[in-house]
Amino acid sequence: NRRVMKSIDDRLSELSVLDTRSRDIFRRLVETFLETGGPVGSRTISRHLPVGLSPASIRNVMSDLEQAGLVYSPHTSAGRMPTETGLRFFVDALMEVGRLTSTERAQIDAQIAGLNREKTTDDILADATNLLSGLSSCAGLVLSSKANTRMRHIEFVSISASKALVIIVSEDGSVENRTIEIPRGLPASTLTEVSNFLNSRCQGLSIGELKEQLGGQLQLVEQELDTLAARVIEAGLAVWSDDDGNGKRSLIVRGRSHLIDEAAHVDDIDRIRKLFDDLENKKEVMNLLGLAEGGEGVRIFIGSETKLFSLSGSSLVVAPYHDAKDNIIGVLGVVGPTRLNYSRIVPMVDYTAQAIGRLIS
Repeated sequence: NRRVMKSIDDRLSELSVLDTRSRDIFRRLVETFLETGGPVGSRTISRHLPVGLSPASIRNVMSDLEQAGLVYSPHTSAGRMPTETGLRFFVDALMEVGRLTSTERAQIDAQIAGLNREKTTDDILADATNLLSGLSSCAGLVLSSKANTRMRHIEFVSISASKALVIIVSEDGSVENRTIEIPRGLPASTLTEVSNFLNSRCQGLSIGELKEQLGGQLQLVEQELDTLAARVIEAGLAVWSDDDGNGKRSLIVRGRSHLIDEAAHVDDIDRIRKLFDDLENKKEVMNLLGLAEGGEGVRIFIGSETKLFSLSGSSLVVAPYHDAKDNIIGVLGVVGPTRLNYSRIVPMVDYTAQAIGRLIS
């Protein structure tokens, strides 16, 4: 993947020297393609350029763009369509990101403010994903981190001679549990002491924060309780914070029907079917969204730039959302065909992520 991205970066560096006329023609071609989804001919472009150019002159430029790998012709007599490299060049170098109107911002704010605060965090995120799907006419998705759930109560309950159940009640009322190994024959009173000790310290904290707080205090724990209790606490926190990733992440996808509604051809239906298969493979989706947690702002993944969407010809526009301490606690966005209206969807995803962050905080 790094080799592919490097070759794309090299190609985009070369394309940055395109002259103004070529850029204008290419921009008009891509914008028309994003509106119509079909090949764009030279006559169509000539009617919309501010400077009059003959269709023959435009065809010459389009031929040069094809040689540069920016566009291709699906049929001999058809117009041109942008390649994935062309779309990446457009997004990175030519696209003018739109701004949400005050009405659109107010609509998002009102709908998010109207979400039921009595619901669990996952239910609120599911509602927000529906909202984003409806606004964008794409499938909406969100990846939330269980590791950042704020705790209200934690309890250790013996279930066998060598196992205990760790039960965590979060501030939003959701309940989760995990099984841990404990020293065989551990007295029930020790588990009660462990529960009481952690409950005096865990409220309002995430698992990571509690683990960090107690990380340097195991000696103190042994002084207040005993060595066995310290081992139980260590095991209990480890099973939550050192998970393989699937257990502490929640993936929500909504609005798949929008993708079917947008399909105009049999080829589109096949592409969407493959996309649905991709979305069912949650591990790969989580890995992809996890990449978006590595940076600030909106990230755009186009087509085969990602292993996940290489067969389905789809694009993903995502942005992280933050908690009150500005820590990234999840990612939300939309997935749809590569001919997304990027300039409209980018600010929509960005603003919704900010609004969700404020709500979750």
